[in-house]
Amino acid sequence: MAPMRTRASGLFPFIPSGADFAEALAFFAEIGFETQWRNEGIAGLRYGGAFFLLQDIDVPEWQKNQMVVLEVEDLEAYWSELLQKRLVTRFPAVRLREPTDFPWGREIHIIDPAGVCWHVRQAPRS
Repeated sequence: MAPMRTRASGLFPFIPSGADFAEALAFFAEIGFETQWRNEGIAGLRYGGAFFLLQDIDVPEWQKNQMVVLEVEDLEAYWSELLQKRLVTRFPAVRLREPTDFPWGREIHIIDPAGVCWHVRQAPRS
């Protein structure tokens, strides 16, 4: 078979909000995402070059098994900003893991209000 001639220009995953869509929107605003639009239980959220669709749905089995990777320009600065926001005390289900070195690179982990695990890592330097 011949390879595809066209190229992908983006990938926009659907992320479940969990039980409280408004709380999820507030949480994502705190970690840098701006709501671009909202329509009937779905919102488009953007943070720099990152974009995803927040879906007003609560499926715990899905949520606790979903992982997403977010790259940021400066992981240490991002971590510092997160700590100042006291997210764990303001959003009871949220969990944070400090910057940790793994064989694949340095990253932090954020468990969002729905239980989705976000791997936030340093973007490659160009």
